[in-house]
Amino acid sequence: MEKTNVKYNAYIKILEEELRPAMGCTEPIALAYAAAVARKVLGELPDKVVIGASGSIIKNVKSVIVPNTNHLKGIPAAAAAGIVAGDPDKELEVIASVEKEAIAEMKEFLEKTPISVEHVDNGFTFEIVVTLYKGETWSRVRIVNFHTNIVLIEKNGEILKEVPVEGETNEGLTDRSLLNMEDIWDFINTVDVEDLKHVLDPQIRCNMAIAEEGLKGNYGANIGSVLLAMNGDDIRTRARAWAAAGSDARMNGCELPVIINSGSGNQGITASVPVIVYAKELNAGEEKMYRALALSNLTTIHQKTPIGRLSAFCGAVSAGAGAGAGIAYLNGGDFDAVIHTVVNALAVISGMVCDGAKASCAAKIAESVDAAILGYNMYVKGQQFYGGDGIVKKGVENTIQNVGRLAKDGMKKTNEEIISIMIEC
Repeated sequence: MEKTNVKYNAYIKILEEELRPAMGCTEPIALAYAAAVARKVLGELPDKVVIGASGSIIKNVKSVIVPNTNHLKGIPAAAAAGIVAGDPDKELEVIASVEKEAIAEMKEFLEKTPISVEHVDNGFTFEIVVTLYKGETWSRVRIVNFHTNIVLIEKNGEILKEVPVEGETNEGLTDRSLLNMEDIWDFINTVDVEDLKHVLDPQIRCNMAIAEEGLKGNYGANIGSVLLAMNGDDIRTRARAWAAAGSDARMNGCELPVIINSGSGNQGITASVPVIVYAKELNAGEEKMYRALALSNLTTIHQKTPIGRLSAFCGAVSAGAGAGAGIAYLNGGDFDAVIHTVVNALAVISGMVCDGAKASCAAKIAESVDAAILGYNMYVKGQQFYGGDGIVKKGVENTIQNVGRLAKDGMKKTNEEIISIMIEC
């Protein structure tokens, strides 16, 4: 693919848009971001907070620890963190730098300030509305469709910013319909790796650092450590364990940043860490590792496009299949090996549900990476799943579309039931 090809620069731009730093699970951080912006607009500490959130936001914020809060959980905690200590200019790193005194202030704020949470259903899977009050003065911030997409800022009835929202789209981002596996393959084999380093170097550095911390520390259910203790130190186990350990740490309060993919830190970890582990084991060299990471990340984004940011479908499935593509490439696989790995992985594990961000995400990541490695080894042994085998359809693009249809449309009712169950708990 020549640099003059419109897709060349578009693919780099897509990577830049999706591979962004975030401190903590991205849904509570998006909530903290909205709250920090609303606090800045209000100009003072509020005495009342009202939060509106779509069901999928409630699901993904309920059980995860918010970093830099002394292990506070949930929607009120995320909002309080943004209000008391957030820097809105840092977006998804809004609470990356918090003084100890501010953590005590958060606790006091939570104890003294009424914070109500309302389930809103305006037809958006991803929606956050934060309204802050100080006496008769108030401010409101609304985020829709993706984590930093502020579509409304309002103070005392005066509209300071308003962006029309036309359904669940990635409006404002580079056209994701430009993605397809054949062109992704062309891109990763011809791209000047110097054009990738600025976006992939932080992913390598940050995501491996949090994976290492997850193995050293005591986080959640310590899935990464359990896998190594159970299965030993072979490359397949390490790829799964290091990815799981990154999630162990991230879901359980680790105060290290992650480079996300498709709005998710867990997906960013899953799409990158196993590929890096394999690249080091195989002595693939820096250039080949960059190309493999670009393949994994773009394949993940391509799969997530028809699904959307949030659904009842576990995003680790898409990222695991993306990692499988990168691993196949590192092992010398050609285009057929890559696309068959993706299809095989999706055929194995596409039924896994998302029941919110929490400790068990690490185990789901491990299983998704395992399915991807199995998918690649199936291809090596001359085995594959065929069109008509369940949701698999002839052609990788058709299978990706089928999975997207299943996840976005078919699992809507599943998502509602999951949210209902979680709210009852």
